Amino acid sequence: MRTKTDILVLGSGIAGLTFAIKAAQQFPNRQILVLTKTVEGESNTRYAQGGVAAVWDEQQDNFEKHIADTLDAGDGLCKENIVRIVVEEGPERVREIIGWGARFDKEKNSPGYDLAREGGHSEHRILHYKDLTGWEMQRTLMEEAAKYQNIKVLEHYFALDLITQHHLGRMVIRVTPDIECYGCYALNKQNNEIDTLLARVTILCTGGGGQVYKSTTNPVIATGDGVAMTYRAKGRVENMEFMQFHPTSLYNPAGENPSFLVSEAVRGFGGILKSAEGEEFMQHYDSRLSLAPRDIVARAIDSEMKKRGTDCMYLDCRHLDKEGFTAHFPTIYDKCLSVGIDPMKDMIPVVPACHYMCGGIQVDEHGRQSSIHRLYAAGECSSTGLHGANRLASNSLLEAMVFAHRIFVDIRDKLEGWDFKDGIPDWNAEGTTDPQEMVLITQSIKELKDVMSYYVGIVRSNIRLKRALDRLYLL
Repeated sequence: MRTKTDILVLGSGIAGLTFAIKAAQQFPNRQILVLTKTVEGESNTRYAQGGVAAVWDEQQDNFEKHIADTLDAGDGLCKENIVRIVVEEGPERVREIIGWGARFDKEKNSPGYDLAREGGHSEHRILHYKDLTGWEMQRTLMEEAAKYQNIKVLEHYFALDLITQHHLGRMVIRVTPDIECYGCYALNKQNNEIDTLLARVTILCTGGGGQVYKSTTNPVIATGDGVAMTYRAKGRVENMEFMQFHPTSLYNPAGENPSFLVSEAVRGFGGILKSAEGEEFMQHYDSRLSLAPRDIVARAIDSEMKKRGTDCMYLDCRHLDKEGFTAHFPTIYDKCLSVGIDPMKDMIPVVPACHYMCGGIQVDEHGRQSSIHRLYAAGECSSTGLHGANRLASNSLLEAMVFAHRIFVDIRDKLEGWDFKDGIPDWNAEGTTDPQEMVLITQSIKELKDVMSYYVGIVRSNIRLKRALDRLYLL
């Protein structure tokens, strides 16, 4: 099938749907096509527990504090101008999604929002909906997007390749100055046909790549497709070494994919990291104790597990108010009970797990891909410079909304000047075969996860990285 759409959005999480809604409002006569690999509601956004960070209480908080916390967490590798843009524009984007219907928790008997604090934050500035903030924001965006007839969501479509001059027979290399994106090829998973989707402009909102690791909090669809497509199209990617590991996923000796996330907000609520013997250990690593930034806490837990020869460490919530804990963290409480752990009586076993890709598709302050025209990226698949080496908790949803808006503003006056490209051929499957044994693929994926987990984990060495490189080359 060959389809033309004015705007093509790959991904239906917070970045993709925020942009699509704004574009639909601005261009009521233009078609916006949103692709999602499974169903519309399945994305990394949906699994975000903690919340969205924004300067809200200006009596206690201010932009400079949020900027300083972000720069500190990023270990000096953030782009300060991007940090300022996101922090200063963030509250307006949060007000916008509240206007669309997001129901963030409020304080008891008060109209004000119940602002939480998480690791690396100097103030309470996290807006949340229990421990299902991502789910609530995804619900809001899906309901708002459904109001616009010019937004069409195609479910069960797997984007394969970006279409550029390469598909017209031209030699395209990484220094080609005028590469353009004309849409993408995508596999319709329901009929196994590969469709040609042509667009005036393409927006990548494809999420992260946590599934390259054996233990990850990312859903099974997080396989880095947008980054891979951009790389194959000779676009620039950067900072891919900065993979963030969340310190506290629920330890399940039986294995679970994805790993269940125990939100950082639990530590903000008063949970304390301890050993199996009940000893605190974070005082040996950082003065902020259990509320240090994620990279510090994850390395500390990894170090303690190796020193003690244990499979996990523990999060102690036994001293916390049960009514308050269950009200704030009903999903976490129920999950723990389902595996035989009562957080009010037992310490919660936790281990670090791959969580967030801080690098990705290189974009500028308007979300433009730096080397391919008519291509933009937002959300976890992009590298804006906000996160540096380590993302500050709850900055991801904020970044996605801010850059979705900035991309919309950038294309608002350009869309009319872009047209469809003629002569694009259908997908060329020459040289590919239908595997007779799926084990050839499933075993390769298992090997990839093992190599990445054992050799490219939280703490790395030249020897381990060399071994990983050799084995990945064979794969």
